[in-house]
Amino acid sequence: MNWYDNAIIYHIYPLGFCGAPKFSDDTDEVSYRLDKILDWIPHLKEMNVDAVYFGPVFESVEHGYDTIDYKKIDRRLGDNNSFRYICDQLHENGIRVILDGVFNHVGRKFPQFVDVQKNGQNSGYCDWFQNLNFGGQSPYGDPFWYEGWHGHYNLVKLNLRNVGVCDHIIDAVNYWIESFGIDGIRFDAADCIDFDFFKRIHNFCKGKKRDFWLMGEIIHGDYNRWANNEMLDSVTNYECYKGLYSSHNDKNYFEIDYSINRQSGSNGGIYRNINLYNFVDNHDVNRLASTLNNKAHLPLVYTLMYAMPGIPSIYYGSEYGIEGRKENNSDDNLRPCLHLNDMNSLDDSLYKHIVKLGRIYRAYPAMRTGAYEKIMITNQQLLFKKVLGDQVIYVALNLADYEFDLNFGTHLPNLVDVLTGSPVDVSNGNVHVKMRPYSSMIIVSDDIVNKEPDNDTVSAVEEYKDTEIVIGAKYRHFKGNEYEVVAVARHSETMEELVIYKSLNDGEIWARPKSMFVGKSGDVRRFTKIG
Repeated sequence: MNWYDNAIIYHIYPLGFCGAPKFSDDTDEVSYRLDKILDWIPHLKEMNVDAVYFGPVFESVEHGYDTIDYKKIDRRLGDNNSFRYICDQLHENGIRVILDGVFNHVGRKFPQFVDVQKNGQNSGYCDWFQNLNFGGQSPYGDPFWYEGWHGHYNLVKLNLRNVGVCDHIIDAVNYWIESFGIDGIRFDAADCIDFDFFKRIHNFCKGKKRDFWLMGEIIHGDYNRWANNEMLDSVTNYECYKGLYSSHNDKNYFEIDYSINRQSGSNGGIYRNINLYNFVDNHDVNRLASTLNNKAHLPLVYTLMYAMPGIPSIYYGSEYGIEGRKENNSDDNLRPCLHLNDMNSLDDSLYKHIVKLGRIYRAYPAMRTGAYEKIMITNQQLLFKKVLGDQVIYVALNLADYEFDLNFGTHLPNLVDVLTGSPVDVSNGNVHVKMRPYSSMIIVSDDIVNKEPDNDTVSAVEEYKDTEIVIGAKYRHFKGNEYEVVAVARHSETMEELVIYKSLNDGEIWARPKSMFVGKSGDVRRFTKIG
């Protein structure tokens, strides 16, 4: 299992976040606006963020999706040296860097397109652009026709079947990996990108970094077409994005439960082998606080997103419940300039809830990758459990404006709501708890989040961190033999996680359930990471 399968991701739209001018002039001086992200690092760490996904940062004219230069930071944000320092600081703080790869289209000032404008049919770049021909005139008055993305002719579609185009993009990706150490790419408009290109860039990136993350923006369709062993690791989960808010607005938990079971249910979920990228808002859709009919449901939506299968993400500012709607065909309200000091003056109850969710997500492996099993559902209440090996976590949600008597059976003798630290009554294998209106609970047998660690022992939280298997790392068995972890696989029938590891002594390959690999033999941990 790779780092991104256990990640919490923070999404920033840099041009908006930094309050950059709407348009860039190539005569403008460089402005180091993006350096402000450095002040946000403690904020990110408090939320247990594992990676920052930066929206477009490459040189462009307007919104970043009209790229001019794939190897240059937009002068409205800074320069390559300043961004390299940002990447270094994030990495030093254990936060990875994901860039937005806008590889489907470019801006009209892209040098190779300018060459076609200048030299016409004599340009060596005519085949770089989709359906470019000299049999007509473009809407901008060029003496040739070309294809614009979704009819937007300021966004010139690239011909990704042209070897020169692919070489140009891969050369740029190589530059960002080697010079900045980036850890992943989000592919804009992935549904429009040629599959052969994805296969080539997959092989290239995985060859450079085995755990490099490839995620695509997909709105409709079968996610398996893009997310598979030959192409992308993950795609945007727009199906559950809609279900997360509308199940609350419509008071219908059956909707989101249906989607989760369809995707990841133990009885044949169609995306069980994909960790989808989950979100409740982003740079293209209205903020969650402006989408929900009742803002009291905000914490419940985030609880559900963190607990459901997949990779949770936060769009900058939404951890404070800020609002923002599209208006007059403009996304500007969705992409505001934010200052951390201003955010700290807002009501921080939602932020504190998300911080707690991050701590829970980090502490309990079952929260991250456990199998989803529904226990009880009504229109306004949902109870499910996440199971990983011997670890069981119960997640309960009550979106109603009245108290709800929650009752269910359990094999666990003692339980606690880790969100509040409050014990939960268990009597003869039955749980009874009165849920408050508009509330969520995460119920576990061992509260390792709210405990103060014992100074004489390793805290339970640190102990659970050891359950994050590092592929390629070396481990020593408690009997002395040493091994290298080759992969983390899933049993095809039970979906149990299996650690695949190789003996450093004789090269023999072994497999063991992850719950046993990370567990103990008596009081001794079976395997200890040594490098």
